[in-house]
Amino acid sequence: MIAYLSGLLFRKTTGSVIIETNGIGYEVFVPLSTFYTLPEKDERVSLHIHTHVREDTLTLFGFTTKLEKDLFLLLIGVSGIGPKLSANILSGIGPQDLLEAIARGDAVRLQAIPGVGKKTADRIALELKDRAVRILGLEEIFPTTVAEGEDKRLIDDALSALLNLGYSPKAAKMAIEKARDGVTEMTLEGLIREALRILS
Repeated sequence: MIAYLSGLLFRKTTGSVIIETNGIGYEVFVPLSTFYTLPEKDERVSLHIHTHVREDTLTLFGFTTKLEKDLFLLLIGVSGIGPKLSANILSGIGPQDLLEAIARGDAVRLQAIPGVGKKTADRIALELKDRAVRILGLEEIFPTTVAEGEDKRLIDDALSALLNLGYSPKAAKMAIEKARDGVTEMTLEGLIREALRILS
């Protein structure tokens, strides 16, 4: 199983590249997010690789960053999304924007990506939201001992509300962490109001 590939860039197109290593040319399919970072022909290139194996084919998909590869693997784990559609999604939106849209559960933003219909967008938002939140590190806004049961649900809901209002994950995380210490009674409305006061 090929997980990483380094060599000379023999050829590149918007959909795939050929990397020459020890006299062998490997064709690797890449999303646009990776294509735009590629060097010129005959220069050295290194890509994170996902080897997709089917009964009759073995296909390589390459990514400049590990985040792109991680998102690709998350997407192909969703029912109805294969590797080609996953690469297409990464071509239609930057990896950080994609991660934040999933973390917000923003199916409307996901549906705006070419090739992604409403049902597929809804599945991505539903199935991957928690994992996207973990990748962004948003689950660290509270200690585990405090983030149990009702408090955890309130904090998750407040965080989602701030993300939907357009605040960045970093800003939302900071505001909610401070808001927790500023509210006298832990309610969703109170938490959001205090967080917004901090952000303003």
